[in-house]
Amino acid sequence: MVTEGDVTADELMAFVAAEVAPFKNVRQVELVAEIPKSVSGKILRRSLKEADECES
Repeated sequence: MVTEGDVTADELMAFVAAEVAPFKNVRQVELVAEIPKSVSGKILRRSLKEADECES
């Protein structure tokens, strides 16, 4: 989700909770400055997973 202003993780979780079924609620949110993309514009999920593993 791309936001147009500063939002907190709690605000995002509350927004999603109001829009989806209870079993689809978001349990964890991580805010990133930029989503890594390939030259063709696809999201590089591998890079996101590697960044998550480095933080743990």
